[in-house]
Amino acid sequence: MAILPQANSAATGPFVLEAKPSSMQLVPPEFGQHPETEVWGFDGTVPGPLIRARQGELLQPRLINRLPQPTAVHWHGLRVPNAMDGVPGMTQDAVLPGDDFLYELPLKDAGTYWYHSHNQSTEQVARGLYGVMVVSEAEAPETDHDIVVVLDDWRLSEKAQIANDFGAVHDWTHAGRLGNFIHAALTPQVSEVQQNQRLRLRFVNVATDRIMTVSLLGLTGKIAARDGMPLQEPEDLGLMVLGPAERADVIADVSAAPGESVQVVLHERGTAYLLEEIEVAGRHAKAPRGVVAPLPDNPITRLGSLSHARRISLTMEGGAMSGLRQGRYEGELLSSQELFEAGQIWTFNGEAGLPAEPITTAQRGEIIRMPIHNNTAFPHAMHLHGTHFQEVLPDGGLGPLKDTLLVARRETREIAFVADNPGDWLLHCHMLSHQAAGMKTWLRVT
Repeated sequence: MAILPQANSAATGPFVLEAKPSSMQLVPPEFGQHPETEVWGFDGTVPGPLIRARQGELLQPRLINRLPQPTAVHWHGLRVPNAMDGVPGMTQDAVLPGDDFLYELPLKDAGTYWYHSHNQSTEQVARGLYGVMVVSEAEAPETDHDIVVVLDDWRLSEKAQIANDFGAVHDWTHAGRLGNFIHAALTPQVSEVQQNQRLRLRFVNVATDRIMTVSLLGLTGKIAARDGMPLQEPEDLGLMVLGPAERADVIADVSAAPGESVQVVLHERGTAYLLEEIEVAGRHAKAPRGVVAPLPDNPITRLGSLSHARRISLTMEGGAMSGLRQGRYEGELLSSQELFEAGQIWTFNGEAGLPAEPITTAQRGEIIRMPIHNNTAFPHAMHLHGTHFQEVLPDGGLGPLKDTLLVARRETREIAFVADNPGDWLLHCHMLSHQAAGMKTWLRVT
């Protein structure tokens, strides 16, 4: 596993964010002698610049496209005006090579967010077009280190170059594009910590398709936020399962003794892999800080009664081992073979690809309930643009605010949200191979 070179923090207010080709020493020396890897990065770095801002500020990044393809930036998890959401063909035109686009982002919520390409994203995100945004609370909790942990995987050739098989049919019909080189990139790069110091670790899974299951050794603490939104009751720290695009903020005290280490461990198929470790050098205090208090809440409406909610169902079908016989694509009813030939392998409510009509039109302020039925053989990370939702739990209770939800194979989960942000909003699987192969729809808020 490897650690990437670190990008500098970008300034708030007006600033330039340049998407361009670059190269970097991705594979470290302990894996042998390898050339630099050609990447696409914001400001030429992967991850892109860490954007740090404060809640309530207005961010004005100007995207300049130096790539050979059109691109756009989606500000994942931010509740922004519809025209700033960065979805070509829905909220803006794609930014052509050599052109630019000014985004204006009011930062309503504190938390951990990220930005990434939303045009040809199966390829562009896989090449490195992503970065992290940290929006600080007005009264942030006291910590000794605030560290962003980016989890990603790359599919590399023997010459350490990104494999150019972005439309591989097996990927699109199965679990997606899974890499062969997994890493954790830390910003800032901390070489050592001390026993009983308090850390805030902001985990972001930027992989195009891979689910990351990680644990932390040498720390005692809580998960304090998910997908940028504070948990009303911080969760116990155990195995964290993060689908693509999901985030988790951990606040924890260093429990490892001097001479030991804090470790980030990936768990996959019964095997544990060390992604990163930070040495523990000395003792900061005689005792840990102990209780992790809830973070300050964000100004978003949490759901109460669902008695007046309108129910809209979403059913997923398709992919390998599905038995899908037919589906609609671009208004025509096609056989499964015809869908396959069109590269549209997955359906929402029997329709592949972005439909001409929204799945629903909601009045502003209306509460929507959406049962999501996964009738496929694979998990899907469902992402709603424009707002956060809460899961409706089996006992009728409501889960935490989130913008992405991992729905396991053959599983049904239900979300509910207040349609309070006017515009046309995308709803799609954030396994980006699945999105490209049909798993997307949209809703309108008037």
